[in-house]
Amino acid sequence: MERLHIAFFGAVNSGKSTLVNAIAGQQVSLVSPVPGTTTDPVRKAIELPLGIGPAVLIDTAGLDDSSILGAERRRRTLAILDQTDIAVIVRRETAADVPDIGTLAAQAGIPVICYTRGETVESLLARIAAARPAEVNPYLTGNLVQEGDTVLLVMPQDSEAPKGRIILPQVQVLRELLDRRCNALCCTPESLAGASASLRERPALVITDSQVFGLVDRSIPKDWPLTSFSILLASAKGDIRTFTEGAQAIGRLNSRSRVLIAEACTHVPDTEDIGRVKIPNLLRKRVAAGCGTSGDSLLAGPRIDIAAGNDFPEDLSPYDLIIHCGACVANRQTVRARTRKARLAGVPITNYGIALAYLQGILERVVIPGPAPRKEG
Repeated sequence: MERLHIAFFGAVNSGKSTLVNAIAGQQVSLVSPVPGTTTDPVRKAIELPLGIGPAVLIDTAGLDDSSILGAERRRRTLAILDQTDIAVIVRRETAADVPDIGTLAAQAGIPVICYTRGETVESLLARIAAARPAEVNPYLTGNLVQEGDTVLLVMPQDSEAPKGRIILPQVQVLRELLDRRCNALCCTPESLAGASASLRERPALVITDSQVFGLVDRSIPKDWPLTSFSILLASAKGDIRTFTEGAQAIGRLNSRSRVLIAEACTHVPDTEDIGRVKIPNLLRKRVAAGCGTSGDSLLAGPRIDIAAGNDFPEDLSPYDLIIHCGACVANRQTVRARTRKARLAGVPITNYGIALAYLQGILERVVIPGPAPRKEG
């Protein structure tokens, strides 16, 4: 999710797959003279030279595919724009192929590079390096901590995480705190009281999993700054102001409302799932209470739809609110693209952490990272 996503677009048999293979130095995509050989996006994680570093190369189907499945292939190719940091338009020597994709990319604020057969890989990589977007948020914790600070991490162990591991947002934040030379104290909600008592002074920050926001809020002094892993991710990858404003729409939901839960990852949910179980139940309880009905009528509404992985509805107009996950496995461009689509459709959008803070009445207490200092070196 932190790799530079470089997508290759063009007409059928324009040389996209050949170019991706040449950059990777191996056969990533099947190459043949048969039109429409590439049918679905093909991804390759790679380390690139010239300071580009970790990247994902994405080969796509030809935009002028006229086969029976051509329209669906074009739709999937265009959807890749939502994940693209740099778009490479591969053209034939004498034709200005599919210019619309370059226009779409430019409108989305994506740098566009036009490549014509004959240019060397080295020359193309140099142009990609020059077009690489600047790092916007070098630290998830932003300006909330500095060297020497003590940070308390409340880390419930997710039942869906593989045995012996902690979930990715917790790993990222813990590593960052170590890099920033902070003193990180880790505990679970069950051991929070003991961990808090062991501190000699107030921590600079308490970071928790959003689903135990209420418990942590009740368990620590009110002057201890509090935030969540999901909110840190939302601030780094999305428009945190839009997410905070979007949470206010929760108060306007009723039994006829329709809410989209958008998960950037794909997983087999269990009975504790935050997006498919906990947040929907909290929303239904709030609406039921607002309608003066019994908590037993949770199935009455609002209607909850789930979009997982790369699936995201093209038509957002039926929704009264979108609640997006922390996007720990999605890149920043994906979150920005979805936020932009919601804004254009006039639909409020928020994220798991902000929504849970609102639902538990502590959104005003939660701290949001400001602009992060630049990394040393």
